Amino acid sequence: MTDDARDAIMRATYEALCAEGYSDLTAQRIADRTEKSKAALFYHYDSVDGLLASFIEYLLTGYERRVEALDGVPPEERLAAYVEWWVDISPDEGTGHHTAMLELRAQAPYNELFQERLRESDEALRDTLVDILTDGVESGAFSEHDPETAADFLLGAFVGARIRHFTLGRAAYSERAYEAARAYIETEILAPETTYPDEPAVTFPPDERFTDAADGDVSEDGEDVTESDDRRETATVDSADDHEGTE
Repeated sequence: MTDDARDAIMRATYEALCAEGYSDLTAQRIADRTEKSKAALFYHYDSVDGLLASFIEYLLTGYERRVEALDGVPPEERLAAYVEWWVDISPDEGTGHHTAMLELRAQAPYNELFQERLRESDEALRDTLVDILTDGVESGAFSEHDPETAADFLLGAFVGARIRHFTLGRAAYSERAYEAARAYIETEILAPETTYPDEPAVTFPPDERFTDAADGDVSEDGEDVTESDDRRETATVDSADDHEGTE
């Protein structure tokens, strides 16, 4: 599969997932957002869950590139950008993406494929924070502390706040998490001569592959749509014509 074809499928998956949610997501609804048929999708992915696992991996690859964009930035600025990225959720960003990712996380205890990919994602998020904190200690910008313990504490607070924010519809949880995280960083992490940036000089780069993708249009209530649940079912393709042009 070409990079362009993969990008198109991943973008369609993102849009459909944001619009429909995990429970209502089907291969057909993903295919409808591309120029490909449902059979063409199943030529490359044996099920919707297999496609979603690849989608999580695709997000992770993009995340790693975004982290690299902050190389060379002072650790206190990178730390502030990382914190802001977790808790400063713009209304313009839409809730579809965050809600959909929470749905995928909820499936992880029952889906080993999701669990494996989400563990990799969690490790990447943690490693980023550990690296920032370690760089800060080595440069003298941060006080001596255990970066791994601090990263676990902060990441746990951010994830918990985001879950409560989107499952309960209360943005105050994210705001309070920011206030508590900043207080912890200022008292336990920063060296005496280092100040926490009120306005970080850099921001955590967005994933440019999805920046202009809307949450999508949810199917109208009452619409008569009958689709098979092909979430875990392995599909077969009988004809080469079904995947013509997808390579």
